[in-house]
Amino acid sequence: MTAGQGQPGPRAQALQPNLDDYTRSCREFTWEKARGMLAGMPGGRLNIAHEALDRHASGEAAEQVALRFLPRDGGSVVDYTYAALNERANRFARVLEELGVEPGERVYGLSHRTPDLYAAFFGTLKHGCVFTPLFPAFGPGPVRQRVEIGEPAVLVTTERLFRKKVADWVAETPSVRHVLLIGDTDETPDGTINAAERMDAVSGDYPTRPMDPEAPALLHFTSGTTGRPKGALHVHEAVVTHHVTGHYALDLHPGDIYWCTADPGWVTGTSYGIIAPLTNATTLVVDEAEFDAERWYRILQDERVAVWYTAPTAIRMLMKHGRELADAHDLSALRFLASVGEPLNPEAVHWGRKVLGLPFHDNWWQTETGGIMIANFPTLPIKPGSMGRPIPGIEAAVAEHTDNGIELIEEPDRTGELVLKQGWPSMFRGFLHEDERYRKSFAGEWYLTGDLARRDEDGYFWFVGRTDDMIKSSGHLIGPFEVESALLEHPTVAEAGVIGVPDEVAGETVKAFVALKPGHEADEALRRDLMGLARKRLGPAVAPRAIEFRDELPRTRSGKIMRRLLRARELGLPEGDLSTLEGGRE
Repeated sequence: MTAGQGQPGPRAQALQPNLDDYTRSCREFTWEKARGMLAGMPGGRLNIAHEALDRHASGEAAEQVALRFLPRDGGSVVDYTYAALNERANRFARVLEELGVEPGERVYGLSHRTPDLYAAFFGTLKHGCVFTPLFPAFGPGPVRQRVEIGEPAVLVTTERLFRKKVADWVAETPSVRHVLLIGDTDETPDGTINAAERMDAVSGDYPTRPMDPEAPALLHFTSGTTGRPKGALHVHEAVVTHHVTGHYALDLHPGDIYWCTADPGWVTGTSYGIIAPLTNATTLVVDEAEFDAERWYRILQDERVAVWYTAPTAIRMLMKHGRELADAHDLSALRFLASVGEPLNPEAVHWGRKVLGLPFHDNWWQTETGGIMIANFPTLPIKPGSMGRPIPGIEAAVAEHTDNGIELIEEPDRTGELVLKQGWPSMFRGFLHEDERYRKSFAGEWYLTGDLARRDEDGYFWFVGRTDDMIKSSGHLIGPFEVESALLEHPTVAEAGVIGVPDEVAGETVKAFVALKPGHEADEALRRDLMGLARKRLGPAVAPRAIEFRDELPRTRSGKIMRRLLRARELGLPEGDLSTLEGGRE
């Protein structure tokens, strides 16, 4: 039997969820207890690399596979045990030391998935430097902008990406003293260093540096409403959140085969594509290739993946391929499915149950939070469309702004801004060079997420939209997501994007842009059918007044529909730097 036929895998039957009693865990949880789940270092010191690699490499998991690399071209799978990956990271740390790179300096990583990117990540942390991941699909402009803001001492990249995106300008950025090339390198261009050769030539023994828990470890860039990327700083203590949320929200057990499809250039691909799975002693599947539905199902089958963390966009792309492809593969090893990146439409939850035999568990967090804050847990009922309930140790609320700051909304199902009480370990500690912007992110003891949400009477949170995405029509506050979700229930609809357009009477009216699944044609009858579905689901005050069919909808590089670009084109506004239009959710 396959999971597509509704049968759970043997691991699903054998393992009990880590969070067995949500209410009791919330009542008894403290961050001090969570720190006790890690090894720590003498004198209260911490290092993310020590928790993810060193403690396993010197223990029972030393010969367990930590990273399983699947080459793009279908070549032989390459396994790195915890001991081997730790040694490779040691060698990278030793290279940094020999180059004179000082602890506290920044190292940028611009690379597709390749094993030495992971070694460079941990080697950087071992040496006490700060690592910044960059998305390899960025153009030269966005890469250069982030380099100029963060002023790294070292840029780690591949020969191909160096020639294509870096070579023309790197000499004009004086902070970059060294460019280290990883991956396949045919020749070493002037001004660069073949990192693999240097790593092979140095010792594989390196003492991981004990760090103050508040010492910077990670610099993640996220988009700013002004168009300038924001550099969110995270510290080594963030590993406490990474570990405990991997344990509770993703239900990671030692020995699990785990696959996170997020690119390491984004915060999800770092927090849950590198750190959390390794602190929890799982085997991390790393696929070098981009999305391909048949390949993805084959990976789930052949690698016997137990826990799968992916994105709504990818789920909808799999949905477009229908059930037949899923049923052709043995997915019985799957135990837990989770999703992040944008709100997960209810239809995707139902599809997971029907086709994969398991529901997808949505969760919510941001670059600034550093880790999952709200989640659907395996032991709690899923309300399709809901973000779930707060992680133990997280106090979340919905608030409205007043002349004196914010006021928490106590009654259920009222929309307000989602706020989080300060104090969790992975909370960002600042925006690089932007202290005032950081201060404006808080109201007293509460972090202002910029996301609108409501909390129902059972304590589940529901994403409504970004504060700048909301549509106000005839006094109604309308979230694009709920309209998009209704349209996605129609069997012909692949994607939907919703915006507000100016209206003299109503202030704004709702307009939807729809892309259809292959084999369906746009016509007036279908438009009327979609209008009728939306009115039935949402009521005439919320349903779109206009629907426009598009062959495809514009997306950010991380796959999110660019509502702001749809609105800019609709209204004839300047489109700006599209690389910055990433929205608030990661």
